Amino acid sequence: MICRLSLTALLTLILAACSAEVDELPPLEQAHAALQRGDGYSAEVRLREMLDTGTPPAELAAYLGKAELQQGNFPEARQWLQSGDFSEATRGLGFHTLGRVEMADGNLPAAGLAFDRAYEFIPDDPGLWVDIGRLRYRGGAQTQAIEASIRAAELGPQHPRALQFRAQLVRDSRGLREALEWFERAVAATPDDPELLADYAATLGELGRAREMLEIVRRIAVIDPANRQMLYLQAVLAARAGDWSLAQTLLTRSGHVERGIPAALLLSGIIDLENGNAASAAQAFGRLEAMQPENRRVRLLLARSLDQAGNHAELLARFRPDAELPNASPYLLTLVGRAYEAQGQREEAAPFLDRAAQARSGNLVALRGNMALGVLRNRGELAPGETLALVRDLIVSGERAEAARRADAFLRDHPGSADAMALAGDALLANYRIDVALAHYRKSADIRLPWPLARKMIYALNAAQRPSDARNLLERHLAGDPFNAEAANLLARAEFDAGRFARAAILADHAIEIGGGRDPYLLALRAQIALRGGVVGSETGSEIGAETFARRARSLQPLNRAANDTLALVLAQQQAAPDPATH
Repeated sequence: MICRLSLTALLTLILAACSAEVDELPPLEQAHAALQRGDGYSAEVRLREMLDTGTPPAELAAYLGKAELQQGNFPEARQWLQSGDFSEATRGLGFHTLGRVEMADGNLPAAGLAFDRAYEFIPDDPGLWVDIGRLRYRGGAQTQAIEASIRAAELGPQHPRALQFRAQLVRDSRGLREALEWFERAVAATPDDPELLADYAATLGELGRAREMLEIVRRIAVIDPANRQMLYLQAVLAARAGDWSLAQTLLTRSGHVERGIPAALLLSGIIDLENGNAASAAQAFGRLEAMQPENRRVRLLLARSLDQAGNHAELLARFRPDAELPNASPYLLTLVGRAYEAQGQREEAAPFLDRAAQARSGNLVALRGNMALGVLRNRGELAPGETLALVRDLIVSGERAEAARRADAFLRDHPGSADAMALAGDALLANYRIDVALAHYRKSADIRLPWPLARKMIYALNAAQRPSDARNLLERHLAGDPFNAEAANLLARAEFDAGRFARAAILADHAIEIGGGRDPYLLALRAQIALRGGVVGSETGSEIGAETFARRARSLQPLNRAANDTLALVLAQQQAAPDPATH
């Protein structure tokens, strides 16, 4: 008895020390406060005390369901919520929370029904509109999701989740810079929310504003020292600073790789490559490629890691089909050719290395799906991902009319889907209906504008004889995604073609610095820019000269015509007028 009394007294003292002011509140308000700060356990303790003292379950079921949801206890939450036995004052919260449980469990139709019931009681709740928007987005009704996000922000101009959701959708469609205003409004409304701060910090980091990102990360560390996303963001900062060992340590501590978070797998693979662990990098990129089979960057990183690890047989098994496509990238062609050479099969290597050395067409990159065309064609009802793969395969196979028919049907079935709009644009572009394709692309871009879609829009605009529009889109995209080496490369080439050599040099140098240094075409372009600037030899003062860039390009692909022609031009100009820097 003495021990029991001592423990009770000790617990009472601990609770009192935590917050004397909170204890003065009625039990239900204490539970409200705990739920507000995300402390589902403390809320549940208070609510169960109320049950024990005779409060009817219907008065507390909605709150108990939310408390269990915050603790990740879905079955327990559903037990409190599924019957719908709520008091009149809590029905909106109860059905809203049930919808969140169903959505977290992946049961989207049931979530929609629950949100519909919640709307009957709390139609102007911004949090409900946020979850309705997220449900619509996951279900492919992305146009309607944007409408829900606008409604949520109107209803809750200081509601952090409404502002954060709006920021995320603006980031997808209009770029990082325009999203910052929304993130800043959200942070001003709720300055100590770790989830919100992490999202804001990540956006700053993607814009290259590392110092501001670091300030936000330090705020998160003070508020929530064990926050996993904060550890991941610190790993990103360490990687960008070139401290790969620290980056690896922080990334491991975050636990994000084990949880299969795509961004963490990408960072893990890059860290392993930089540390010389190509086999480990291939494992990380392989996991990510299985999750994102159409991600071109990930596939090239996987191919590169297999090459560096000496896994030539696996490289050929995975990537020879891609390399055989008409618009395979020179880099992939080179890797496949080298893999054959490493196995002593020079005759097999020659066609791939010859194609790698040829000038690129500037056309869209052809991507083939992972499933056989015949299997998909003969199947009745297809999942959305299977339809995407089928239409892409039909385009690659030259069956353009069938591709357009399938894409149009898919869009009719999913009128609010950005993927369906973009796919219809792809099929129309393959049928040379450029203006109509652009109209579909623009609708898709209003929802989400990733680089692959922007690249296709730039190509289509140029094909429609609208180079200024293409360049404006390119500039806007690079401004919102400053670490995009391919976009910087394309804009550098556009500036060079327009005779703006000083700006072309800045953009080309930036593209080389952020990952384009192994592109012989980019290096050849940079050599030509240096020639126009009169820096012909190896270097002049602090400037690298045309000869250096041209020789780097040729060393990467000795048979590359652009590299060889540029080097010949440089050497001829040196012979005609010797560069003072060489004497």
